Amino acid sequence: MDVIGLLPRLHLLRFPVGQAYLWSDDAELTLIDAGTIGCGRAIADAITALGRVPQDVRRVVLTHFHEDHVGAAGEFAALSGAEVLAHSLDAPFVRGERPGPPPRFEEWELPIHAEAARQLPEGPPLPPSSVTEVTDGDVLGFGGGARVVHVPGHTDGSIALFLPAEGVLFTGDTVASVDGVPIPGVFNLNGRQLLASVGRLADLGAEVACFGHGDPVLGGAAAALRAIAGAPGQPTGTPASR
Repeated sequence: MDVIGLLPRLHLLRFPVGQAYLWSDDAELTLIDAGTIGCGRAIADAITALGRVPQDVRRVVLTHFHEDHVGAAGEFAALSGAEVLAHSLDAPFVRGERPGPPPRFEEWELPIHAEAARQLPEGPPLPPSSVTEVTDGDVLGFGGGARVVHVPGHTDGSIALFLPAEGVLFTGDTVASVDGVPIPGVFNLNGRQLLASVGRLADLGAEVACFGHGDPVLGGAAAALRAIAGAPGQPTGTPASR
């Protein structure tokens, strides 16, 4: 796993498949997404290497239920005692109560998804012992007040997190980037709904956008999102989002 400093309070944790983000407030940390099965210990070790302890992580906010984002949530929560949060529509799948619905693939997405799936660890994840449900408009206690933005399309319960005081947006898989260029997320339940969600994110006026897959945009993020709002994703040959 690679640990990349993006801003004084923000680190990117990059796994073999997917990535997570660590936000640092003075007294506590917040983890946005949690990587695949087995990444919990690596996340804990990365936090220790940054001079903090896993118990400093007060919350793990999950942008959606797919396994490359929630696979290690239960494992890391057990190590750290962190609260796990997810949208009410995706929370039953995070808790392992039933399997989530599969994406409705475009034909060109099938080989990309097959390649990404081959890289995922096998076996069921350890579900978190509890999941706190959030909904659109909730404000979470980090980053000067992190607003929950419901962005359905990739999954019904996908969320983004916007930190107005910092100008930072976490999009989950509603947006990805390939070679530094943002694209609408792929492997979706409802592509038209996802594009509407991209437009909503563009209207937030973020300066920094952090995606579920691919390099973040560290300046002028709102303009970059406006440029792709309404534009369908394109085949790239690179696994971009799951």
